[in-house]
Amino acid sequence: MTETRLSDPALYDYAPYDSRPPLVWPDGKSIAVWVAPNLEFYELDPPAHPQRKSWPRPHPDVVGYGHRDYANRVGHWRMAEVMEKHGFKGSVSLSVALCDHHPEIVMHAHDLGWELFSHGIYNTRYIYGMDEAQERAVIEDAIRTVKDLTGQTIKGWLGPALTHTPRTMDLLAEYGFSYTCDFYHDDQPTPIHTKTGKLLSIPYSLEINDHYGFFVYNMSPRAYAETLIRQFERLAAEGERGPGTVMCIPLHSYLIGQPHRIGPFEEALKHIAADPRVWITTAGAITDHYNSHYRDGASVTAGAEA
Repeated sequence: MTETRLSDPALYDYAPYDSRPPLVWPDGKSIAVWVAPNLEFYELDPPAHPQRKSWPRPHPDVVGYGHRDYANRVGHWRMAEVMEKHGFKGSVSLSVALCDHHPEIVMHAHDLGWELFSHGIYNTRYIYGMDEAQERAVIEDAIRTVKDLTGQTIKGWLGPALTHTPRTMDLLAEYGFSYTCDFYHDDQPTPIHTKTGKLLSIPYSLEINDHYGFFVYNMSPRAYAETLIRQFERLAAEGERGPGTVMCIPLHSYLIGQPHRIGPFEEALKHIAADPRVWITTAGAITDHYNSHYRDGASVTAGAEA
Protein backbone atom coordinates (compact mmCIF):
# COMPACT_ATOMS: atom_id res chain seq x y z
CA MET A 1 0.00 0.00 0.00
CA THR A 2 2.65 2.54 1.03
CA GLU A 3 4.73 1.96 -2.09
CA THR A 4 1.81 2.78 -4.39
CA ARG A 5 0.97 6.14 -2.82
CA LEU A 6 2.02 9.31 -4.53
CA SER A 7 4.49 11.27 -2.46
CA ASP A 8 3.65 14.69 -1.09
CA PRO A 9 6.03 17.20 -2.68
CA ALA A 10 5.92 19.19 0.61
CA LEU A 11 5.70 22.53 -1.13
CA TYR A 12 3.62 23.99 1.69
CA ASP A 13 2.44 23.06 5.19
CA TYR A 14 -1.03 21.93 6.13
CA ALA A 15 -3.10 24.42 8.17
CA PRO A 16 -6.78 23.70 8.97
CA TYR A 17 -8.99 26.63 7.97
CA ASP A 18 -10.91 26.68 11.26
CA SER A 19 -7.87 27.06 13.53
CA ARG A 20 -5.65 29.65 11.84
CA PRO A 21 -4.44 32.83 13.55
CA PRO A 22 -6.13 36.12 12.61
CA LEU A 23 -5.13 37.75 9.34
CA VAL A 24 -6.21 41.38 8.94
CA TRP A 25 -5.79 43.49 5.84
CA PRO A 26 -4.98 47.25 5.87
CA ASP A 27 -7.52 49.47 7.64
CA GLY A 28 -9.14 46.41 9.18
CA LYS A 29 -10.57 45.14 5.89
CA SER A 30 -11.73 41.52 5.95
CA ILE A 31 -11.21 40.60 2.29
CA ALA A 32 -8.57 41.47 -0.29
CA VAL A 33 -9.84 41.45 -3.87
CA TRP A 34 -7.51 41.50 -6.84
CA VAL A 35 -8.23 41.20 -10.54
CA ALA A 36 -5.95 39.19 -12.84
CA PRO A 37 -6.46 40.09 -16.51
CA ASN A 38 -4.66 37.58 -18.70
CA LEU A 39 -3.07 39.57 -21.53
CA GLU A 40 -1.95 36.91 -23.96
CA PHE A 41 -0.80 36.23 -27.47
CA TYR A 42 -1.74 32.89 -29.02
CA GLU A 43 0.28 31.62 -31.95
CA LEU A 44 -1.61 30.65 -35.07
CA ASP A 45 0.63 27.65 -35.78
CA PRO A 46 2.85 26.97 -32.74
CA PRO A 47 5.53 24.27 -32.66
CA ALA A 48 4.12 20.88 -31.76
CA HIS A 49 4.60 19.73 -28.16
CA PRO A 50 4.95 15.97 -27.65
CA GLN A 51 2.60 15.92 -24.66
CA ARG A 52 -0.12 18.41 -25.50
CA LYS A 53 -1.78 20.01 -28.49
CA SER A 54 -1.93 23.78 -28.55
CA TRP A 55 -5.27 23.86 -30.36
CA PRO A 56 -8.16 21.37 -30.42
CA ARG A 57 -8.37 21.60 -34.22
CA PRO A 58 -5.60 20.86 -36.71
CA HIS A 59 -3.14 23.70 -37.15
CA PRO A 60 -3.57 26.38 -38.20
CA ASP A 61 -6.67 26.83 -36.05
CA VAL A 62 -8.00 30.09 -37.45
CA VAL A 63 -11.16 29.95 -35.33
CA GLY A 64 -9.31 29.67 -32.01
CA TYR A 65 -6.72 32.22 -33.03
CA GLY A 66 -9.28 34.75 -34.21
CA HIS A 67 -11.43 34.37 -31.10
CA ARG A 68 -8.47 35.10 -28.85
CA ASP A 69 -7.19 37.92 -31.02
CA TYR A 70 -10.42 39.74 -30.22
CA ALA A 71 -8.89 40.40 -26.80
CA ASN A 72 -6.00 42.41 -28.20
CA ARG A 73 -8.04 44.28 -30.79
CA VAL A 74 -11.15 45.13 -28.77
CA GLY A 75 -11.76 43.26 -25.53
CA HIS A 76 -8.85 44.59 -23.51
CA TRP A 77 -9.85 48.19 -23.95
CA ARG A 78 -13.46 47.53 -22.96
CA MET A 79 -12.46 45.49 -19.92
CA ALA A 80 -9.87 48.05 -18.78
CA GLU A 81 -12.38 50.90 -19.02
CA VAL A 82 -14.81 49.11 -16.71
CA MET A 83 -12.10 48.10 -14.23
CA GLU A 84 -10.72 51.62 -14.00
CA LYS A 85 -14.19 53.10 -13.62
CA HIS A 86 -14.69 51.14 -10.39
CA GLY A 87 -11.18 51.44 -9.00
CA PHE A 88 -9.72 48.03 -9.87
CA LYS A 89 -6.06 48.01 -10.89
CA GLY A 90 -5.04 44.89 -12.75
CA SER A 91 -2.33 42.46 -11.78
CA VAL A 92 -1.61 41.31 -15.31
CA SER A 93 -0.89 37.70 -16.13
CA LEU A 94 1.22 38.54 -19.16
CA SER A 95 2.32 36.39 -22.07
CA VAL A 96 5.54 38.34 -22.39
CA ALA A 97 5.70 37.89 -26.17
CA LEU A 98 2.88 40.43 -26.25
CA CYS A 99 5.61 42.99 -25.54
CA ASP A 100 6.92 42.26 -29.05
CA HIS A 101 3.65 41.63 -30.89
CA HIS A 102 1.49 44.42 -29.41
CA PRO A 103 3.56 46.63 -27.09
CA GLU A 104 0.76 49.21 -27.13
CA ILE A 105 -1.39 46.92 -24.97
CA VAL A 106 1.35 46.24 -22.43
CA MET A 107 2.20 49.93 -22.19
CA HIS A 108 -1.47 50.80 -21.82
CA ALA A 109 -1.67 48.51 -18.79
CA HIS A 110 1.59 49.88 -17.43
CA ASP A 111 0.48 53.50 -17.89
CA LEU A 112 -2.73 52.74 -15.98
CA GLY A 113 -0.57 51.70 -13.03
CA TRP A 114 -1.27 48.01 -13.44
CA GLU A 115 1.18 45.47 -12.11
CA LEU A 116 2.71 42.99 -14.57
CA PHE A 117 3.67 39.41 -13.80
CA SER A 118 4.75 36.59 -16.09
CA HIS A 119 2.49 34.00 -17.71
CA GLY A 120 5.41 32.63 -19.72
CA ILE A 121 6.37 33.66 -23.23
CA TYR A 122 3.32 32.29 -25.05
CA ASN A 123 0.36 30.38 -23.69
CA THR A 124 1.06 27.90 -26.50
CA ARG A 125 4.58 27.06 -25.18
CA TYR A 126 4.46 24.66 -22.25
CA ILE A 127 6.92 24.34 -19.38
CA TYR A 128 6.56 20.66 -18.67
CA GLY A 129 9.24 18.52 -20.23
CA MET A 130 11.79 21.35 -20.24
CA ASP A 131 15.27 20.77 -18.87
CA GLU A 132 16.70 23.22 -16.36
CA ALA A 133 18.53 25.33 -18.94
CA GLN A 134 15.39 25.73 -21.02
CA GLU A 135 13.29 26.69 -18.02
CA ARG A 136 15.88 29.21 -16.86
CA ALA A 137 15.88 30.74 -20.33
CA VAL A 138 12.09 31.22 -20.18
CA ILE A 139 12.28 32.91 -16.77
CA GLU A 140 15.20 35.13 -17.78
CA ASP A 141 13.46 36.09 -21.01
CA ALA A 142 10.34 37.12 -19.08
CA ILE A 143 12.28 39.30 -16.65
CA ARG A 144 14.33 40.95 -19.39
CA THR A 145 11.50 41.50 -21.89
CA VAL A 146 9.13 43.21 -19.45
CA LYS A 147 11.94 45.29 -17.95
CA ASP A 148 13.13 46.48 -21.36
CA LEU A 149 9.67 47.64 -22.46
CA THR A 150 8.12 49.01 -19.27
CA GLY A 151 10.84 49.35 -16.65
CA GLN A 152 8.87 47.08 -14.33
CA THR A 153 10.67 44.24 -12.56
CA ILE A 154 8.22 41.35 -12.49
CA LYS A 155 7.80 39.64 -9.11
CA GLY A 156 4.99 37.18 -9.84
CA TRP A 157 4.49 34.07 -11.93
CA LEU A 158 1.68 31.98 -13.38
CA GLY A 159 2.86 29.07 -15.50
CA PRO A 160 1.98 29.31 -19.20
CA ALA A 161 -1.18 27.24 -19.70
CA LEU A 162 -0.69 26.34 -16.00
CA THR A 163 2.34 24.13 -16.74
CA HIS A 164 5.40 23.51 -14.56
CA THR A 165 8.31 21.24 -13.74
CA PRO A 166 9.28 19.92 -10.29
CA ARG A 167 11.97 22.63 -10.11
CA THR A 168 9.83 25.65 -11.07
CA MET A 169 9.22 27.01 -7.55
CA ASP A 170 12.89 26.74 -6.61
CA LEU A 171 13.91 28.61 -9.74
CA LEU A 172 11.36 31.37 -9.17
CA ALA A 173 12.67 31.92 -5.64
CA GLU A 174 16.26 31.88 -6.90
CA TYR A 175 15.47 34.59 -9.46
CA GLY A 176 13.88 36.81 -6.81
CA PHE A 177 10.19 36.30 -7.52
CA SER A 178 8.06 37.01 -4.45
CA TYR A 179 4.78 35.32 -5.39
CA THR A 180 3.29 32.58 -7.51
CA CYS A 181 -0.30 32.07 -8.63
CA ASP A 182 0.25 28.41 -9.51
CA PHE A 183 -1.60 26.90 -6.54
CA TYR A 184 -5.37 26.83 -6.29
CA HIS A 185 -5.53 25.27 -2.85
CA ASP A 186 -6.53 28.04 -0.44
CA ASP A 187 -8.35 31.32 0.20
CA GLN A 188 -5.36 32.83 2.03
CA PRO A 189 -1.69 33.34 1.12
CA THR A 190 0.58 30.37 1.79
CA PRO A 191 4.37 30.36 2.22
CA ILE A 192 5.99 27.97 -0.27
CA HIS A 193 8.96 25.79 0.64
CA THR A 194 11.89 26.46 -1.66
CA LYS A 195 15.65 25.93 -1.51
CA THR A 196 16.25 29.64 -1.12
CA GLY A 197 14.32 32.93 -0.96
CA LYS A 198 10.80 33.89 0.05
CA LEU A 199 8.03 32.72 -2.23
CA LEU A 200 4.36 33.17 -1.40
CA SER A 201 1.35 31.51 -2.98
CA ILE A 202 -1.32 34.10 -3.71
CA PRO A 203 -4.83 32.67 -4.17
CA TYR A 204 -5.75 32.44 -7.84
CA SER A 205 -9.11 31.00 -8.79
CA LEU A 206 -10.12 28.43 -11.35
CA GLU A 207 -13.72 28.29 -10.07
CA ILE A 208 -14.47 31.95 -10.82
CA ASN A 209 -12.06 32.27 -13.71
CA ASP A 210 -14.08 33.54 -16.66
CA HIS A 211 -12.57 30.79 -18.82
CA TYR A 212 -14.10 28.17 -16.54
CA GLY A 213 -17.29 30.16 -16.14
CA PHE A 214 -18.01 30.44 -19.85
CA PHE A 215 -16.14 27.49 -21.40
CA VAL A 216 -16.42 24.81 -18.71
CA TYR A 217 -19.55 25.64 -16.71
CA ASN A 218 -21.43 27.25 -19.62
CA MET A 219 -22.63 30.17 -17.52
CA SER A 220 -24.62 33.05 -18.89
CA PRO A 221 -23.10 36.52 -18.35
CA ARG A 222 -25.66 37.15 -15.59
CA ALA A 223 -24.96 33.84 -13.88
CA TYR A 224 -21.22 34.53 -13.94
CA ALA A 225 -21.70 37.98 -12.39
CA GLU A 226 -23.92 36.50 -9.70
CA THR A 227 -21.25 33.88 -9.00
CA LEU A 228 -18.68 36.62 -8.44
CA ILE A 229 -21.02 38.33 -5.97
CA ARG A 230 -21.73 35.08 -4.09
CA GLN A 231 -18.01 34.34 -3.89
CA PHE A 232 -17.33 37.80 -2.55
CA GLU A 233 -20.11 37.79 0.04
CA ARG A 234 -19.10 34.45 1.51
CA LEU A 235 -15.39 35.25 1.68
CA ALA A 236 -16.02 38.72 3.12
CA ALA A 237 -18.22 37.26 5.86
CA GLU A 238 -15.65 34.61 6.72
CA GLY A 239 -12.94 37.25 6.76
CA GLU A 240 -14.88 39.26 9.31
CA ARG A 241 -14.62 36.32 11.72
CA GLY A 242 -10.84 36.47 11.77
CA PRO A 243 -9.04 34.72 8.91
CA GLY A 244 -8.85 37.55 6.36
CA THR A 245 -9.50 36.15 2.92
CA VAL A 246 -8.40 36.73 -0.67
CA MET A 247 -10.60 36.75 -3.76
CA CYS A 248 -8.99 36.68 -7.19
CA ILE A 249 -10.99 37.40 -10.35
CA PRO A 250 -9.05 35.97 -13.32
CA LEU A 251 -10.16 37.40 -16.66
CA HIS A 252 -9.61 36.94 -20.38
CA SER A 253 -10.83 39.93 -22.31
CA TYR A 254 -11.79 37.91 -25.40
CA LEU A 255 -14.46 36.50 -23.07
CA ILE A 256 -15.41 39.11 -20.46
CA GLY A 257 -14.78 41.95 -22.92
CA GLN A 258 -17.56 40.82 -25.27
CA PRO A 259 -20.35 43.41 -25.54
CA HIS A 260 -23.02 41.03 -24.21
CA ARG A 261 -20.94 40.09 -21.12
CA ILE A 262 -19.39 43.34 -19.98
CA GLY A 263 -22.58 44.84 -18.48
CA PRO A 264 -23.28 42.15 -15.86
CA PHE A 265 -19.57 42.01 -15.04
CA GLU A 266 -19.53 45.74 -14.39
CA GLU A 267 -22.47 45.34 -12.01
CA ALA A 268 -20.47 42.75 -10.04
CA LEU A 269 -17.49 45.09 -9.79
CA LYS A 270 -19.78 47.92 -8.68
CA HIS A 271 -21.24 45.68 -5.95
CA ILE A 272 -17.81 44.69 -4.65
CA ALA A 273 -16.38 48.22 -4.77
CA ALA A 274 -19.27 49.61 -2.70
CA ASP A 275 -18.69 47.20 0.20
CA PRO A 276 -16.78 48.72 3.16
CA ARG A 277 -15.17 45.36 4.00
CA VAL A 278 -13.08 45.17 0.82
CA TRP A 279 -9.46 46.05 0.17
CA ILE A 280 -9.23 46.43 -3.62
CA THR A 281 -5.61 45.73 -4.32
CA THR A 282 -2.99 43.87 -6.36
CA ALA A 283 -1.21 40.56 -5.95
CA GLY A 284 2.05 42.36 -5.21
CA ALA A 285 0.48 44.49 -2.47
CA ILE A 286 -1.05 41.41 -0.85
CA THR A 287 2.38 39.76 -0.89
CA ASP A 288 4.09 42.79 0.61
CA HIS A 289 1.51 43.17 3.39
CA TYR A 290 1.60 39.48 4.28
CA ASN A 291 5.39 39.33 4.33
CA SER A 292 5.63 42.49 6.44
CA HIS A 293 3.05 41.51 9.05
CA TYR A 294 2.62 37.75 9.08
CA ARG A 295 5.53 35.97 7.42
CA ASP A 296 7.63 35.52 10.56
CA GLY A 297 4.77 33.81 12.34
CA ALA A 298 3.86 31.56 9.41
CA SER A 299 5.38 28.45 7.98
CA VAL A 300 8.43 29.62 6.01
CA THR A 301 10.69 28.29 3.31
CA ALA A 302 13.57 26.00 3.87
CA GLY A 303 17.01 27.36 3.12
CA ALA A 304 17.77 31.04 3.56
CA GLU A 305 14.96 31.74 6.05
CA ALA A 306 15.52 28.68 8.24
